[in-house]
Amino acid sequence: MEDHILVPFHGPGAGVGPLSWGQKAIWNLIVKEGNSITMGGVSPLRPGRTVAELAAMLRFSVSRHPALRTRLRFEPDATILQVVSESGVIPLRIIDAGADDPAAVAATVGERFEREDFDYESEWPVRMAVILRDGVPTHLAATYLHLYIDALGLQALMADLATLDPVTGEGAAPAEAMQPLDQARLQQTPAAVRQSQASLRHLERVLRTMPAQRFPEPAEPDQEPSYPMLDMRSPAIRLAIRLLSDRFATDSSQVLLCLFGIALTRLTGSNPFVVMLGVSNRFRPGLAASVSVVVQSSPCMVDLAGITFAEAIGRTRQAAMRAYKYAYYDPPERLALTKRIAEERGETLDMSCFFSDRRQQRDLRDVPVPTMREIEDAVTLTQHHWSIPVEAIQERLYLSVDDDSDAVIIQLSADTRYLPMPGMQALAYDIEAAAVQAAHDPTALTEVRSVPAGV
Repeated sequence: MEDHILVPFHGPGAGVGPLSWGQKAIWNLIVKEGNSITMGGVSPLRPGRTVAELAAMLRFSVSRHPALRTRLRFEPDATILQVVSESGVIPLRIIDAGADDPAAVAATVGERFEREDFDYESEWPVRMAVILRDGVPTHLAATYLHLYIDALGLQALMADLATLDPVTGEGAAPAEAMQPLDQARLQQTPAAVRQSQASLRHLERVLRTMPAQRFPEPAEPDQEPSYPMLDMRSPAIRLAIRLLSDRFATDSSQVLLCLFGIALTRLTGSNPFVVMLGVSNRFRPGLAASVSVVVQSSPCMVDLAGITFAEAIGRTRQAAMRAYKYAYYDPPERLALTKRIAEERGETLDMSCFFSDRRQQRDLRDVPVPTMREIEDAVTLTQHHWSIPVEAIQERLYLSVDDDSDAVIIQLSADTRYLPMPGMQALAYDIEAAAVQAAHDPTALTEVRSVPAGV
């Protein structure tokens, strides 16, 4: 049985304005994929939580953060505006599991929230449901429209919720991060325009020198695409990148990126390695604690052939730093530049390879540096499984990295016309193999081949 209560909200920052750069980037992706892109999930509730407390949490979140009470307005001239409301009501769904398993009911609700497209003009970008068993809340399902919040924005929201005073219903301190309307206004200033132009010059250098095609042409190009997901849990990768990041004083994310590049170029023979990095942009002023979408993608290109693992890590670090620096730009100008250079080169430029590091613990300095024996023994613990996600990432290759207490989780999605499932599995396991090889002997060559390898 499903019901709902209407939760009123009221907060500052109302207004109408253009989309921010981060919002434009996600909107382009929504249009490309043809469905809403969301984030969130299902979580069990600790005993004693009440519907009233959860309603207060929803009210606090939406009242405090303008991004969560924003909708779109489509103008007759095709302009898209964001509209932040000062007040309103948002539904909190109440679902009684009855005789069913409440965890299974919560999972079903979460999948429905993800599968059903948002109404961008009339629906608030938050869907939340409380699942009850015998009248007692057991689980919470929450889904957020990615147009207004990204993964680190969601983390910022969770941190902010921890400050909620259950008595007053207010936070411990004012929300001071820059809001989306303010971001959009700032991005029209001369300084921001110069930043965007510098980022586009970086993109142009990559576009003019990169390999046009990244993967072998499909044997059956008219075949219907599929996008399976491979999840691989590897304690060995986590131990190896701990050793390598310590040995080379390099961020573990850049080490992982290098290992991905080595494995992919070994598999496809396409070198230099070109990948789009998801860059948080939260190192920029006013964005660190922003509950909004500020992530943008930036190209990273590294020549990995004929060099050692040590040299590859150094080159990847430098290339990644350039990508981070130039990940702040106006997306329509990027699209226009990419189209122009493709026309000048007379070929389609394949930019559909992505890397996203979503780990909670990227700084591994508190983890003891392992021995080679420990790394090699951990290889036997690697596990993987396949799944079909509710919303497929429709790119030729998308690799994201998560973690748990003692392992790195590789999540790999690919268009199987270009990278069939055996090739996906080979790629994931070669990332691990490259990690072990680099840890064992960083002076060894990367073994990147110049002739395309069959997948």
